[in-house]
Amino acid sequence: MKNKVLLSIMGLLLVSLGITMSITNHKRSQIADVRKEVSQVAKTQKHVTTQIDNLQTTYNANDDKAKSRLLEFAKAYYTFSSQSDYDKRFNKVSDILSLSNDQPDSLFDNGLDATGGSRIDNLGLTSQYQTATGYTSDLDNQTIECLETVVVKTSGTAQKVINQTVLLHGWFDIKTQKLTSVKINQIQ
Repeated sequence: MKNKVLLSIMGLLLVSLGITMSITNHKRSQIADVRKEVSQVAKTQKHVTTQIDNLQTTYNANDDKAKSRLLEFAKAYYTFSSQSDYDKRFNKVSDILSLSNDQPDSLFDNGLDATGGSRIDNLGLTSQYQTATGYTSDLDNQTIECLETVVVKTSGTAQKVINQTVLLHGWFDIKTQKLTSVKINQIQ
């Protein structure tokens, strides 16, 4: 009888041990599955983070390019000391512009007065780019809006040298890498 009780207890212990082992192995497999899922999520997160970093790099590069194009425009547009320099302004920036047909004429007049004489040379007008501060904002996936405040030193025969502040408002196409429109002292 004593042996039967001991044998029964041993049997119950073995069954309990078997059940415990089964549960433990099942939990281990669940833990392994969770670890795999966590690893996959970490890989996905790393991939998404890399994509975001690449997007930010592209965004920052295009913003910098937009500002530098508008700055290049400002330097060429506002630096002249003779009619000859004044006439060459468009040629200096034509490769960074993709303006509508009428805009070059409105931005780059010929510098002549009503009699056909050189307003620039006759009045001794000079202009020298000094400095600029630029700002950008994305309008859509292809266009960046740029604003620059430009300080220009101007003078003429009958006037003293003065610093003028001008607002340039430009739109930059990220596909062509060109300014598609430029306005001076106009917000819209």
